[in-house]
Amino acid sequence: MQLLDGKSCSEKIRQEIAKEVAEIKSNGDRAPHLAAVLVGNDGASQNYVAFKVKDCDEVGFNSTVIRMEETATEQNLLEKIAELNSNDKIDGFIVQLPLPSHIDEDKVILAIDPKKDVDGFCPENVGNMSLGLPTFLSATPNGIMELFRRYSIETDGKHCVVLGRSNIVGTPMSILMSRNTNPGNATVTIAHSRTKGLQELCLSADILIVAIGKTEFVTADMVKEGAVVIDVGQTRVPDSTKKNGFRNVGDVDFDNVKDKCSYITYVTGGVGPMTRASLLQNTLKAHQRR
Repeated sequence: MQLLDGKSCSEKIRQEIAKEVAEIKSNGDRAPHLAAVLVGNDGASQNYVAFKVKDCDEVGFNSTVIRMEETATEQNLLEKIAELNSNDKIDGFIVQLPLPSHIDEDKVILAIDPKKDVDGFCPENVGNMSLGLPTFLSATPNGIMELFRRYSIETDGKHCVVLGRSNIVGTPMSILMSRNTNPGNATVTIAHSRTKGLQELCLSADILIVAIGKTEFVTADMVKEGAVVIDVGQTRVPDSTKKNGFRNVGDVDFDNVKDKCSYITYVTGGVGPMTRASLLQNTLKAHQRR
C-alpha cells in the first residue's frame, strides 16, 4: 500500500505557482487576487477559508475575505456577488459552502460570473468541462486527477466506481474520469446510497472514489485487492482522547481497508490540500485570461 500524499503534492503545486507569480510581478503586472465570501460562523468553513488565505500568502496572491452575518439575507449576498463580478481587481472568488438554510445555494452559484467562478460550479463551466473545452475545472475532482497524474496511476481502461452523485464532487468526477485524456479514459460507474448490489459493484472497481458523505461507509469487504481508493469524505466525530475533543473521519474505514489497496488517500493530508491547490490553479488561470 502506498499513501497518496496530497499535502506533499499540493506543496509542489504551490511552489510552481509561486514561480509564475514572481514572473508576473517582475513584468510589472499585479498579482492574482482571490476573494472568499463567508456567511455565518460555521467552524469548519472558517478554518477552510483561513487555509485558503494562508495558501494565497504563500504563493504571492492577493486575497480578500468578505464576512457576512448568519442573518444576512439572500438578497444581501446576491448584491455582494454582483459587486465582486464587476470588480476588475479581483480575478476570481468563491462563496464558501454550506450556506445558511434560508439562502438558496443554486441561486447563489448561478449569480457568479463564470469568468470568476474559480470553484468551477457554474453551469457554463460544468458544461465546458463535459465537452472538454477550456474552463475552470471543479476544484476537488481536478485535485484528484492531479494526484493520479503526479503518482503516474494508470487509469486507461480501468473500471472506476464513483460513490456519490453531488454536483460538487461525484458528477464532475465521473465526467473527468471518462474523458479521452490522461489521466482519464476509464470506464465509469456512478453509484449512490440507493444503488442495488453496491458491495459487488465496489468490489469490481479498480479505482474507487468515495464521496458519499457517510462516515466509514466503505469497509474492507467492499474493496478489491490492489484497488486505488480515494476518500473525499471528512467528518468531525467526538474523541475524548484528542486535545481538541474530536478527530476527522472519512467515508472509508481506513484502518481496515488500507492493506487491500495499491494506493489510498488518508482523510487528513489527502484530497483536501489538493482541492485548495486546484483553487489556486484556477485563480492563476483567471488572471491569465484577463
